[in-house]
Amino acid sequence: MVKITFMGAGSTVFAKNVLGDSMLSEPLRDAHIALYDIDGDRLRESKLMLDVLNRNTNADRATVTAHLGVDERRTALDGASYVVNAIQVGGYEPSTVIDFEVPKRFGLEQTIGDTLGIGGIFRGLRTIPICLDFARDMEDVCPDAWFLNYVNPMAMITGAMLRGSGIKTVGLCHSVQACATHLLGHLGMLDDVKALQWKIAGINHQGWLLEITDGGVDLYPEIKRRAKAMNQAALDGTGEKHWDMVRFALMDTFGYYVTESSEHSAEYMPYWIKRLAPELIAQYNIPLDEYPRRCIRQIAGWKERSKELVENPALSHARTHEYGSYIMEAIESDVPFRIGGNVMNTGLITNLPAKAVVEVACLVDRNGVQGTYVGDLPEQLAALNRTNINVQLLTIEAAFTHKRDTVYHAAMLDPHTSSELTLDQIRALCDALIEAHGMEGMFA
Repeated sequence: MVKITFMGAGSTVFAKNVLGDSMLSEPLRDAHIALYDIDGDRLRESKLMLDVLNRNTNADRATVTAHLGVDERRTALDGASYVVNAIQVGGYEPSTVIDFEVPKRFGLEQTIGDTLGIGGIFRGLRTIPICLDFARDMEDVCPDAWFLNYVNPMAMITGAMLRGSGIKTVGLCHSVQACATHLLGHLGMLDDVKALQWKIAGINHQGWLLEITDGGVDLYPEIKRRAKAMNQAALDGTGEKHWDMVRFALMDTFGYYVTESSEHSAEYMPYWIKRLAPELIAQYNIPLDEYPRRCIRQIAGWKERSKELVENPALSHARTHEYGSYIMEAIESDVPFRIGGNVMNTGLITNLPAKAVVEVACLVDRNGVQGTYVGDLPEQLAALNRTNINVQLLTIEAAFTHKRDTVYHAAMLDPHTSSELTLDQIRALCDALIEAHGMEGMFA
């Protein structure tokens, strides 16, 4: 029997998507689904929801069990074929609040703070040890399982699992799937495209749309023309501000569109969020403190939506585009499937470091998840990726070695942090965050 263990099952909506999808996949319908969380109330809600979904969509073919807390973690993992990781260490309160409010005292502003920047560094430092605890248990009770990581900072968590354990791991994100169609839709070009093809490669949240064609016809010249005109109109007041101004400016400057949103991209580089040029925030429509606002909305929204999911006897599900169930199905059935996955750079992108986790097209079949060869990225794109990879590798090293100096180094090499703060200010900021997060014992 296939066993799917879902770590962080209190993420009820996401659990519905991945596990509901699995119930609609023939090779996975009879799975044992083990839900794990440290929040008893949210775990109970997810179990109730999945029991109803199993009955309504799957004729009760799956077995759903719930496992609460560290004492039941190994039981949840025992014999698993697949482990889906959706945890958030520290939650919105206190950890996300700390990640935003402490840097503000030093004059450092953020938008999302979950992948890079000072917020991404500390999110990684508190999450990597927990994921490595999962890995130790998995090495004992399910050493052949695939670890499907959905947790940010994606490259840091996935890289730590691949380098710090023997567990087969792939990192999964949504930005690649929707990149080309969202771009074309925003520019009013999607309805005219009949045979869309695209190629994306880079790193998580900073993959590059290297090619985009319609029946072999290059769409980039028209994309760039429309994007530049749209941005110029927004900047000179003849058009409206829009959600993609940073990405359009990057494409105009560096030649290629980037996979992740403008609010993310604004804090991955030193060009946008600057005390010396505060007018850029309004000009490029950058939403500072966006992630805390989203957290507050999601918490409030869950209070409204929980009844719809947890107390709805008629609950149903239609299969989503989440990669999770398709990966499991492809491995079980040996019917190949292609994903955009985060894997170790085993010569796949030849001008990025070998220790980096890269986001490339991957083939999935009975052999597992296999990254495909890209070769060299355009050098300016590889250079931008390297500035992010520096931070990722040093954060992983800090989590492995527990050296406070390495935490400093990660922050000092972060493009946004280093553009705003001095070396002494960065040290003081890291010390303040270590204290606020209660990490003194980890970085003595």
